Amino acid sequence: MVDSQYYLPNEIGVASLDCSEAFRLLSPQEKMYAHYLSRAAWYGGLAVLLQTSPESADIFVLLQRIFRKQTPAQLEQVATTTGISSEEYQAFLVYAAGLYANMGNYKSFGDTKFIPNLPKDKLKALVKASQAFQDQPTEMEALWDSCSCLLYSLEDRQKQLGLGDKGITTYFSGNCSLEDAEMAQKFLDSKVSHIHSRYCTVEGECESCCGSFNFEDKEFTVKRGDYAPLMEKVSYYLQQAQAYAANENQRKMLEEYSRSFTFGSVDAHKEGSRYWIKDKGPIVESYIGFIESYRDPFGSRGEFEGFIAVVNKAMSERFAKLVSSAEVLLPELPWPREFEKDTFLKPDFTSLDVLTFAGSGIPAGINIPNYDDIRQSEGFKNVSLGNVLAVAYATQKDKLTFLQEEDKDLFIKWKGPSFEVQVGLHELLGHGSGKLFVQDDMGKFNFDQSKVTNPETGEPVSSWYRGSETWDSKFSTIASSYEECRAECVGLYLCLIKQVLSIFGHEGQDAEDVVYVNWLSMVRAGLLGLEFYTAESKSWRQAHMQARFVILRVLLEAGEGLVGLEEVTGQDGKPDARITLDRSKIHTVGKNAIHRFLCKLQVLKATADVEGGRALYDLYSTVDDGSAHNFVRLRETVLLRKEARKMFVQANTRVSGDSVELVDYESSAAGLIRSFTERFQDDAEQLEADLLDAKFEEIPSGRSGRIARHQ
Repeated sequence: MVDSQYYLPNEIGVASLDCSEAFRLLSPQEKMYAHYLSRAAWYGGLAVLLQTSPESADIFVLLQRIFRKQTPAQLEQVATTTGISSEEYQAFLVYAAGLYANMGNYKSFGDTKFIPNLPKDKLKALVKASQAFQDQPTEMEALWDSCSCLLYSLEDRQKQLGLGDKGITTYFSGNCSLEDAEMAQKFLDSKVSHIHSRYCTVEGECESCCGSFNFEDKEFTVKRGDYAPLMEKVSYYLQQAQAYAANENQRKMLEEYSRSFTFGSVDAHKEGSRYWIKDKGPIVESYIGFIESYRDPFGSRGEFEGFIAVVNKAMSERFAKLVSSAEVLLPELPWPREFEKDTFLKPDFTSLDVLTFAGSGIPAGINIPNYDDIRQSEGFKNVSLGNVLAVAYATQKDKLTFLQEEDKDLFIKWKGPSFEVQVGLHELLGHGSGKLFVQDDMGKFNFDQSKVTNPETGEPVSSWYRGSETWDSKFSTIASSYEECRAECVGLYLCLIKQVLSIFGHEGQDAEDVVYVNWLSMVRAGLLGLEFYTAESKSWRQAHMQARFVILRVLLEAGEGLVGLEEVTGQDGKPDARITLDRSKIHTVGKNAIHRFLCKLQVLKATADVEGGRALYDLYSTVDDGSAHNFVRLRETVLLRKEARKMFVQANTRVSGDSVELVDYESSAAGLIRSFTERFQDDAEQLEADLLDAKFEEIPSGRSGRIARHQ
């Protein structure tokens, strides 16, 4: 029996990401703009296959070839003749849909591998009976042979993403250790001013980045060209979109992005991001590139994503009010004024209905760009993805685990509205707040050394970021989760303010219920987070869930009956757990606990105190059985009662004459599969050949080299 966490259940939720009404209201020019940006995003998103595992691209091509020749319904008839039951065939469809939705065979949320929930010999029989195999037996046999072992393998190292012997990654070759990754980062930091200061306006200008370099008695060889065929497609469609841009900022933004993907220039992407920030309140919003670093086991390389979305005007008005109140709310945060940015650069904050989100998964809210130097001095944008929130967090009462019966109706009623408040505060005033103390390459400080004291120690500030050091490069493996934790704490802390709740339309008892459900939801999420902890390697696989577990521990530690967590026996006779939250103590005990913890998080971050930050964060991230709560045993209970995350089916766009059509698909695994086979119809064979050619270059046996990708 395979552990159920390694396959997707047949009854997994599949939801349609509805954008039809928002798309209908666009002008013909806006529809064309959205169409070409979507094409760029979808092609770029395929890079994630190559960024996830060595076998992901092969599996993708295998599935595309099968379903291009036969729809899921047609293939089912073939499956029946090979002796596959309807449950087994559904398991195959769910696996295929999961691979498309996660852009690889590892879950985008949690980084665990998933395999088909049907015997390997039955899947092989289905592949061999498919029309694709009949038409091209030699090629299909070779493709099956290249990926079938890894498709099913659950050796310890292959169960999750990770570095070296802890897991699978294609950001580094398999022989890379954490020490190798640190050495690669030091080398890149040493080259950063040289590499990133060159403007790649013409072919060849970036060549000086490439070549062999000696650094600390090690030889580094720098090459470029990863994902080149995909990036060529991305650039082509971005150039097509330029003709339909609404203004000069959009045109220049697309020009810089295209240059970035053509020449591999980070500077060009940063320049594009500057134009993007200046493009205030567009009707069609988008962002594209190697953005989030959650899945690099070292925490600094970006995974490709691209989204295109349409502004929801009614919801955006609330967020605009929150932005207007930001300067009043920021001083409420628990750190001294010197630890806050010198000026709050009012960002765009809009609610969007997603048309296209290409990559490994779809978040509920985003705060970008991730370039600290731009965020600190030039600004950023926040987006809340309204149609994602609408379907992702709809919950049925019988599936609400770990809550008291009397909390369930209230939780269902206020979960959506409370999450909207939390996302708004998390993105705008969480990620958007807090200063980093920096001494630049010229020796100039962005704070007054003689006056600023550390509120935790009472001593003058004695550490800071130097030169090209960034938050990610300094805090590396904990940076993502630590920052998510800081932002989540800001949301919990500021949702206690009546003015914030009234911005979102909540007054009186309703406002109190929103606060209660927001805090209860966070505590429950902390417990659910245990699903994303690997006991064998004592490591966390998901930044947000680790952050929520940390907050659960902080609130449990606060004591005084604020949070209760007990192990019980469920109605089915199996282990269960029950969470309670004393609503009368949220504004006192709860607020004080978050106040203290949040201040520590910000001070350690601002002062680049990696040692102190790691010690604090690792302490609260510990999953043990020695405290008042047996988290090792609770993890088993959480795994026993976990529910799979929903998968999203997204529409395609198609040019028809002078107009653009939106093509929707049914909310099922089969619908999700069809959306992907129809997405890449025009150049399917060439695209598939490119993907097979672009696989990760492993080190030949007997060689002592290491490979580290740099996105």
